[in-house]
Amino acid sequence: MNGKTVASSRMEMSEVMTPSDANFLGKVFGGKIFALLDLCAYATSSRFAETICVTASIDRVDFLEPIEVGELVTCVGHVTYVGRTSLEITLAVSAQNVFKGTSRHTNTARVTMVAIGSDSRPIPVPRLVCETRDERIQFIEGKLRRSMRDKNRKDFDELAASYRQMNDSELDALILG
Repeated sequence: MNGKTVASSRMEMSEVMTPSDANFLGKVFGGKIFALLDLCAYATSSRFAETICVTASIDRVDFLEPIEVGELVTCVGHVTYVGRTSLEITLAVSAQNVFKGTSRHTNTARVTMVAIGSDSRPIPVPRLVCETRDERIQFIEGKLRRSMRDKNRKDFDELAASYRQMNDSELDALILG
């Protein structure tokens, strides 16, 4: 399977935030941003893999600043790491005040997508060709994040199993401790 460059994976999507996107404080609802992130991750990964991709996990979303109704929100995604059937998409969100011409970074996210074949089973994705030092570092960091997620999941499962074996006084001591 041929490789594809990080640059070729870049996807940009923009949308104006309307009053229906607002939360109870009058700022853009976080769920709206999650939906935009998921759509951009889908578009980025599916174009790269040339097949349907589905969301496997959202590593984290950092909300750095609130977004105002009326601002133009742009989500830029690119592939930072690929496994055999999965892709890590790094996404950056910015909000632009179109009247003032100012723009600011509001969110960063990492989403793991899985390529799906016609039988709804995972299929291999192209390898990622890293052309710059920064792209190589991002790939290695993505590989490390994947390894750490796997280790964290295993460690959590082992600890959670040990808690289930404890008696009530041991559980109470953990709660109070």
